[in-house]
Amino acid sequence: MINNSFEEIRQKANEVRDIDLTVLLRHFGSRDIQDKAKWHTAHGVISVNNQKFINWSSGTGGGGAIDLVMYLQKLDFKNAVLWLDKSFSSCESIYSKSYPAKSILKLPQKDNKKLPQVVQYLINKRCIPKKLIQDLINSNKLYADIRANAVFLLLGKKKKIAGAELRGTRNKQWRGMAKGSQKNTGCFYIVGKNKTKMILCESAIDAASYTTLYPEYTTISTSGATSDPAWLRNFIINGCEIYCGFDADKTGDATANKMIELYPSIKRLRPPKHDWNDVLKASSL
Repeated sequence: MINNSFEEIRQKANEVRDIDLTVLLRHFGSRDIQDKAKWHTAHGVISVNNQKFINWSSGTGGGGAIDLVMYLQKLDFKNAVLWLDKSFSSCESIYSKSYPAKSILKLPQKDNKKLPQVVQYLINKRCIPKKLIQDLINSNKLYADIRANAVFLLLGKKKKIAGAELRGTRNKQWRGMAKGSQKNTGCFYIVGKNKTKMILCESAIDAASYTTLYPEYTTISTSGATSDPAWLRNFIINGCEIYCGFDADKTGDATANKMIELYPSIKRLRPPKHDWNDVLKASSL
């Protein structure tokens, strides 16, 4: 990672330590249906009380976002701060604990003038085909906001908008979610030639990448590694053939294992590189 001075780390720590723990846990685990204070993670069941957490099985716990990332990602203080800063701080107003988990959805303002920048980013940096990008724009699943972020919409029942994934396209790239997004009631998806053969990815860009590589699959983004999104059970009940294509890293593997433990019919499909966009970019060389 990039070298940072003590003062820079201290400042970043002050910015990220109060991120709502439930926001982080949506990326690392799934909420208990019977007890909303409990979260199932790859390291066991974690109980959360405001900004405090504890794993009763191991007797370990802590307070604040930094402690939680150190525990779940097995990072030291500095790298936990840098991970949070990279993953969340660019949109801290979205993730701030001052906003409740069920706050009203507030989508970024659309700006068609920024759309060419988003399109060029997806083509040149992500190797997504122009036709697929245009199809997503035409189907109102993708637009550009006033900051030239790519906005991928999460759709629920009757295509009701449930939230949005945001991906930065400028020099300092970042990813986040629109304020008030409800990942359990909707998702970003691309219908393939086979509607019942599905792969779950960690992001909209990965979903678009897999569609480019294997158009017969229907691809779905879980908007972060999560083992039990609420909408997943409906697909299982309907007999869909589902593969978990989460990233080839510790978090992706652990969350995939937890998902398969919950739903044994799901199979693991591990990307041969870190994620499916990396696979797509390698195939485009």
